[in-house]
Amino acid sequence: MNTQNTPVHITLWHKGFWLLLLANLFLTMSIYALVPVLPIWLMTYEHFSPLYTGMSMGAFAFGMFGFGFFCSYLVQRFRRNVVCIYSILLMALLITAIYYIDDHHITMIDVWIIISQRFLLGASFGLAQMILSSTLIVDTSESFQRTEANHSTSWFARFAISLGPLAAIVMNHHFGVSAVLIMSAAFCLISVMLIRMVDFPFRAPDEHQTVFSLDRFFLPHGFTLFINLLLITIAVGLILSIELSFTFYGMLMVGFVFSLLAQRFVFVNAELKSEVVTGQILLIGALLLLITRHAVVVNYAAPTMIGTAMGIIGARFLLFFIKLSRHCQRGTSQSTYILSWESGLALGIGIGYAFFYGNPHMTLMTSLTLTVISMAMYILFTHNWFIRNKNR
Repeated sequence: MNTQNTPVHITLWHKGFWLLLLANLFLTMSIYALVPVLPIWLMTYEHFSPLYTGMSMGAFAFGMFGFGFFCSYLVQRFRRNVVCIYSILLMALLITAIYYIDDHHITMIDVWIIISQRFLLGASFGLAQMILSSTLIVDTSESFQRTEANHSTSWFARFAISLGPLAAIVMNHHFGVSAVLIMSAAFCLISVMLIRMVDFPFRAPDEHQTVFSLDRFFLPHGFTLFINLLLITIAVGLILSIELSFTFYGMLMVGFVFSLLAQRFVFVNAELKSEVVTGQILLIGALLLLITRHAVVVNYAAPTMIGTAMGIIGARFLLFFIKLSRHCQRGTSQSTYILSWESGLALGIGIGYAFFYGNPHMTLMTSLTLTVISMAMYILFTHNWFIRNKNR
C-alpha cells in the first residue's frame, strides 16, 4: 500500500472505536486549548519574560519523553487502560494546579514550578497518548484494520490542534483564563469517562519484561523520519507562537478538511513522494504570503494552506513510520510518530516565545528556513532512505 487512501472497513467503526477516537480528541484538545492563552497569562499575570515563557512552553516537548522508557513495563505490569486513565487524571490535576494559582491570585511564582508543571504535563500526556493511540486502539481493531485505525486516530488528534484553541479563544473572551483552565481539565475527565466505557480484552503480561525499554516508545531505525518530521513541526510550532486569532484556527480546520479530500481524490494514484513535497510547497507558499503580503485574504488563505499541508504531511509520515516498523513494532512506530509531531510543535511554540517574541517577521523567516531545510532533506535523502529500508 503506497497511498494514504487506506481501505475503509465499516466493521472497524464500532461503538468502542468511536469512544476511543473521541477520547483521543478530547485528550489532545485539553493540551491545545492552553496554547493561545497560557503564554499570555504567564507574561501578563505572572510577569514572566518571553524567555521564561518560551522555556515553560518548550518544557512540554521534553516531558513527552519523560515516561516513555517505562511505557512497555507499565502496560505489561498493570492493565493498560488503567495506566492510561491515571496518566490523564494526572494531566487534569496538573492543569488544576494552574487554575489554583490563577484563582488564588498567586503572582510572581517561581519559574521552575511552571517549567516542572509543563514537563510533567508533557510526560503524562505522552504516556497517555502512547497507550491510547498505539495500544488501546490496536486492542479494539482486527489486524487487517489497524492501519486504518492508526490513520483515523491521528486525524482526530490533528483536529484538536484547531478545535482546542478555538474553544479556548471563545471561553477566554467571554469568561477569562480560569474558564479555559477548567475546560481543559474537564476535557481530560471526559476522555477518562469515554475510555472507561470501553471493554478491553485481557492480555497476559510478558514474564521477561524489563523496567526500561524502547518497546512502545521509540523506533531507533526510524530516527531519520523522526528528525525530518521534527523540523517540519517545529516550523509549524513557530507559526502557532504568533497566530492566536479565531480566524486562523478556524481556517486551519478548513485546511484539514481539504487535506482529507486531497488524499481521497487527488493523491490516490500519485507518485509516493508527491504528498510530502506538495505539503511542504504549500507550507512554504503560506509562509511567503504571511511574510510578504498583508491583505485581508491572506488571513484566510495562509492558515488554510498550512492546515492542508499539515494534514497531508502528517498522514504520509504516519504511514512511513508504520511501513518502516518490523514485526510487533506497529505500536512503537506510532509512538515515535507522536513524539516527533507533538514535541516538534511544542518546541516551535517555545522557541517562538523565547527568541522571537514581538518579532513576527523573524519568526516567520526562521519557520521558512526550517521548512526549506526539511524539504531539501526529504527530497535529497529521507525519501530514498525510506524506500531502501521499509519493511511493509
